[in-house]
Amino acid sequence: MTLSIAPRRHRFPVSIISQAVWIYHRFNNSYRDIEEQMAYRGFQVSYETIRSWSIKFSSQFRNVIKKRERKPSDKWHLDEMTVKVNGEIFILWRAVDCEGYELDVFLQKRRNKKAAIRFLSRLLDSYPTPRVIVTDKLKSYKKPIQAMCRGTQHRSHKGLNNRAENAHLPTRRKEKCLIKFKSPQSVQRTLAIMGKVRNLFAIGVGRYLKKASERKCAFRAVLYCLV
Repeated sequence: MTLSIAPRRHRFPVSIISQAVWIYHRFNNSYRDIEEQMAYRGFQVSYETIRSWSIKFSSQFRNVIKKRERKPSDKWHLDEMTVKVNGEIFILWRAVDCEGYELDVFLQKRRNKKAAIRFLSRLLDSYPTPRVIVTDKLKSYKKPIQAMCRGTQHRSHKGLNNRAENAHLPTRRKEKCLIKFKSPQSVQRTLAIMGKVRNLFAIGVGRYLKKASERKCAFRAVLYCLV
């Protein structure tokens, strides 16, 4: 499949679908905002079609980007935040490395020991055991880290975890843009790929791609996620 050929049972080529899915997960735009942007470029596509594209191809985007991402540092920052989904309170667990690259997000109902074990299991299945794990003063982390990450230094201090705290900001902006999250499944799906897409354009601590060649490589990686 090439960028100029439409996937089976789709009217638009891969390049258009990739761009719409990328815009939704990279910027704080709603489906209706993207519909207007596509219409400005001469493509008449409804916001419901864009929503179906995001649902159908988001997992493929995430898997392809994850294969191309660089190896994370050996220092992780773990943190959690409250998210209201359709009037119900959920806990969003997030892990980033010391340079701000997002490792994983996981939406759960609780902030207890069992929830911490589930989150750590997801991380250790995808990445090697880190040298240092920095968390806030939540006590649910202590025993799971000791049991599952032997030899890992656990630093529990609120002031040391600003890297993870700052990583929550894009989620709050997206939540404000969408007015509210509609379902736990959509939250997990949307935020999981948001972090991976942002990782493509981030370089170093708190910096973003500035060279034209670096941006070109990042855009090319996004376009070829469906090929």
